[in-house]
Amino acid sequence: MDPKPITLYGRHVRLEPVTFDHAADLHAALAVDPSIWQWLPREPPATVHEMELLLREQLAAMAQGIVIAFAQIDLAGGRAIGSTTYMNISRQDRGLEIGSTWLGKSWQRTGINTEAKYLLLRHAFEELAAVRVQLKTDARNQRSQAAIARLGAVREGVLRKHMLTRNNFIRDSVMFSILDSEWPEVKTRLEALSLG
Repeated sequence: MDPKPITLYGRHVRLEPVTFDHAADLHAALAVDPSIWQWLPREPPATVHEMELLLREQLAAMAQGIVIAFAQIDLAGGRAIGSTTYMNISRQDRGLEIGSTWLGKSWQRTGINTEAKYLLLRHAFEELAAVRVQLKTDARNQRSQAAIARLGAVREGVLRKHMLTRNNFIRDSVMFSILDSEWPEVKTRLEALSLG
């Protein structure tokens, strides 16, 4: 298993490796309502320049093979509307995490996030031969926990005092996973949700 930057195509969303060309669109999608960044560990980029600095960090991590950061492109509008990432990549153990996901307010509850997760999971299990994909969220984020469970992921437990976040708050993280043996059932479920 060796994830590399790749473009993944769906009916409503295209996931493509982030570039500086996405900075203005990503900033515009976030600027409408910065509260969508509420559960991410760092402050939201307040300007296009700050978004470029974040993208620079992501591109450097991608060059090192630490993450694969994707811009979520709304196919109807043709612009970047959010971001998601393969992270905590463990090549030897054939596992990775899908995280650092955010989506502009106007595109939430449209099915784009479900389709994006489907594309990422399908690529991880069917192309990369992953045996485990994990997702985690802030224990205070009930909406995210419900959405992850809706995908068909199994709640594994809580990592207590797991991550330092904004304002020096140390959050608990709720861990979920999907295993390769569970993927066929999860795939059927996601296809019904995103293609049905």
